[in-house]
Formats: sequence, C-alpha cells, structure tokens
Amino acid sequence: MKVILKEDVKGLGTMGAVVNVANGYGRNFLLPRNLAVEASTKNLKQFEHEKNIILTKAKKVRRSTEDLAKQISALSISIEALSGEEGKLFGSVTTMDIADAIAKQGIEIDKRKILLDEPIKKLGTYNVSIKLLQDVTANVTVEVKQAATAEA
Repeated sequence: MKVILKEDVKGLGTMGAVVNVANGYGRNFLLPRNLAVEASTKNLKQFEHEKNIILTKAKKVRRSTEDLAKQISALSISIEALSGEEGKLFGSVTTMDIADAIAKQGIEIDKRKILLDEPIKKLGTYNVSIKLLQDVTANVTVEVKQAATAEA
C-alpha cells in the first residue's frame, strides 16, 4: 500500500514522503491516526498544493524575521545597574532585563530567544545573540553602566 505521510513517522519517513507500507499497518495504524493518506493521484495533487502554500508562508515569515534581525542588530542597549568595587554588580543582568530594554526601543522579543552563556555580572560592553529562527540570529550590543545613586 502506498501512502503519503502527513507527519514525520519515526523509522518510516518524513512529512510529504510517499512510502510503501504493509496493508495492515497502513489501514490499522497510519490512516486512523491521521499520520498518512492513501497515495492516489487526487491526494498527491492536493498535497503538492498544500505544500506550496506552506512554503510561500514560510518564505514570508523568514523575510520578515530577517528584517527584524537587521533592526535588532542596529540597536545598542544601555542598562544601568548598581555595582560595587571593581565593577562587580549587585545581582546580575539577565535575559529578562535585556528583553525589557529592547521592548523600550519598540521591539518585542521573548526572553527565551536571548542567548546568554551566563548572566552578566560586571560593568562593561557585551555582544548578545538573539536566536529568532533556527538559522536566523541577531546580535545586539549591551552596555552595562553604573547606576546613579542618590546619596543623602
């Protein structure tokens, strides 16, 4: 029995693949679970049409994400934090702080997309990567400055 896989099936193939399976496996497992459809000419044409629609949407999303990456890379962010001697911070600058600073610039970024090996614990300038898509990343410059303290 020939089937078109609607999803990735471990040990069988990836989405969109046309594979030969045993009749019982196809009728009793793949078709009832909506993992595949029978490979008729009608289904092949319909699947190709749906695949083209998905690919055009993916291209649009990728283009807009690349534009966003350019906007983010042009940013330079300044974060003020209290620090002690030798520039060590009281606490640290985390991904949430960086996401908030980017939001103040008018761009909303999920803090989970910001890649920090470890929290920033000293004053200085850092280059931080933001992973927008699997292969689209943007780099933003983050400057951590001494916060002005009000001494009485």
